[in-house]
Amino acid sequence: MTGSLTTATTSLTAVWFVLVVATAYPVVWAFTVTPFCCPPNTMRVTLASTSRLFATDPDSLLSLMSDAVSKSLNRPVVELEPTVGGGVGGGGGASVSAAKDKVSGDKYFVKTAPIARGGGKMLRAEYLGIKEMAETKTIKVPEPIAYGEGGPLNTAFVIFEYLDMGGGGSAFELGVQLAKMHKSMSSNGQHGFHVDNTIGATPQPNAWVGNWADFWDDHRLGHMLKLTGNLGYGDNTISKLRQKTRELLDHDPAPSLLHGDLWGGNKGYAKIGGETLPVIFDPATYYGCRETDLAMTGLFGGFSSDFYEGYNSEYPLPDPEAYNKRKVVYNLYHIMNHYVLFGGMYSGQSKGMVEQILRM
Repeated sequence: MTGSLTTATTSLTAVWFVLVVATAYPVVWAFTVTPFCCPPNTMRVTLASTSRLFATDPDSLLSLMSDAVSKSLNRPVVELEPTVGGGVGGGGGASVSAAKDKVSGDKYFVKTAPIARGGGKMLRAEYLGIKEMAETKTIKVPEPIAYGEGGPLNTAFVIFEYLDMGGGGSAFELGVQLAKMHKSMSSNGQHGFHVDNTIGATPQPNAWVGNWADFWDDHRLGHMLKLTGNLGYGDNTISKLRQKTRELLDHDPAPSLLHGDLWGGNKGYAKIGGETLPVIFDPATYYGCRETDLAMTGLFGGFSSDFYEGYNSEYPLPDPEAYNKRKVVYNLYHIMNHYVLFGGMYSGQSKGMVEQILRM
């Protein structure tokens, strides 16, 4: 086997798995033409698209991935080859392809990223975020198996459990399980995460901060203002916006474990052991106010009233009226990110939300 391999692994007993790999740049693929807006939760991957992924360096890349799966699952031999299939879509311009173990017949889905373009940091952060969520033993996520990098092309990859996605499930149970995950708090009592990650293809800083308003001002609103050139506003308006935002976020929330990018395309249902279970994936994980996840579920639709009933039956919000104001603050972050990624109409939408916040 050529090349070097660095892996981080976790044990797993399931039979079917997924290798998921994402690109570092905001590449728009056929199945994600409008990111965050209603693509299917599952897709078909053709043999041609799978072969293209491995065409430049097939043997060494597949060998590295095979070795990572073998080491993580403690299997003596895993030998992957390209195949056809379908799987959960990726975020941040993700490409998804399929592979099959010639020895056992087990099937995988593969995503890769060039390390030189930041793909290693992005995929490692995704691996660690999903791992944090999986360890809560609450809502189902694709179980992380391994992160690896190496080979002549200096490629990064991350490996997740395979899930048979498709069909409907209980939105009520989705709400219940998300609420249970939100009861998992940061061990240090602070907001943030132990690595920075991405929101879509945009870098997302996550340095630990004790005060929630400080965290949001520095690492969410302030970060997006820098990326958008203050949306064209002058210093006086920006100062008023940041002060008003701090006033609205003075409720001192507990630092809950968050998905971080919970729109309708990042949830679905999987058939597991004769049941259909709710699943969330493609996160931008960090610890913070749980209202941020709930706010985004209402931004683009895809979550029914049953979802909110389920959530509130498990972990009701203490002040729904105040939340209705704060959710505008939280969703401004995502709309500004859309402006960073796609431009166009999101500038006007962002400014409309700024004006709404200033009137509160």
